[in-house]
Amino acid sequence: MNGKPKVLITNRIPEEGMRIAEEHCEVKVFDYEGALPREVLLREVKGIDGIISLLTDKIDAEVMDAAGPQLKVVANYAVGFDNIDVEEATGRGIMVTNTPGVLTDTTADLAWALLLAAARRIVEGDKFVRQGKYKAWKPMLLLGTDVHHATLGVVGFGRVGRAVARRATGFDMRVIYYDVQRVSEELEREFNAEYKPLDQLLQEADFISIHLPLTKETRHLISERELKMMKKEAYLVNSARGPIVDEKALAKALKEGWIRGAGLDVFEHEPQVEPELLELDNVVLAPHLGSASYATRAKMATMAADNLVKALKGETPPNLVNPEVVKK
Repeated sequence: MNGKPKVLITNRIPEEGMRIAEEHCEVKVFDYEGALPREVLLREVKGIDGIISLLTDKIDAEVMDAAGPQLKVVANYAVGFDNIDVEEATGRGIMVTNTPGVLTDTTADLAWALLLAAARRIVEGDKFVRQGKYKAWKPMLLLGTDVHHATLGVVGFGRVGRAVARRATGFDMRVIYYDVQRVSEELEREFNAEYKPLDQLLQEADFISIHLPLTKETRHLISERELKMMKKEAYLVNSARGPIVDEKALAKALKEGWIRGAGLDVFEHEPQVEPELLELDNVVLAPHLGSASYATRAKMATMAADNLVKALKGETPPNLVNPEVVKK
């Protein structure tokens, strides 16, 4: 024993973060191809002072019990923290942190990549060429939908939603948005965005991009009723959290032509995908790549490790989700 606090990192993060954690802590790290199995998490968390968790790790009362009373911090390697029972952690005096800000622009880029790929049928075109089907340019080959001068509906106008809206300027788009709270007129002018109630946004937008956190209120916010409100030529993009969209309803909408297409980076039962979606050409599917750039994932790693180390030193970490813990 070297006297350093014991830390569990549930899956290897970029070296920039590993170095910080290993300098200050006795680190136990796993490198599973998929998510860390639940039984392994419950076994290996015993006696741990801090955890760097991924969004695939469910950190609940059972895990906290297994860890023991010395657990001081859960540093989530993500902006969202719906995988952590924050209320339970707060009741036990455990700090919970996240990695906001650093992935805003990278995630916004990915949302646009999905939007453009779905609208212009890029994945279908790639497959078409690879299969040797491209024989000649033809006037009616893989016609898509114009993005420029269309109406973009942004559902959730936080950091990422605003970054997505800002990018729409380059496409001369009309931007409408919905959020639980309307932003100031100053922000609306800055992002050239007009507030609309959700139902109205769904009816008016040509492209709808979701940027909400997952809560009890937002689960299945987009289901059969909402999909039927959308234009038949509309596209739905989700790079936030999978359960916000009812995946079975979306598959039905795409199959029966209620909407024209979709782009998904997240799934309701991730990593499982609704089987019907896998059979459809009018949906682009990505394996949760929102923050997946070299630079951003490295920044997330250093932020998570810094949050962890500061909490273990008894300091207030910079990205504390439950500040009431410090006030106790």
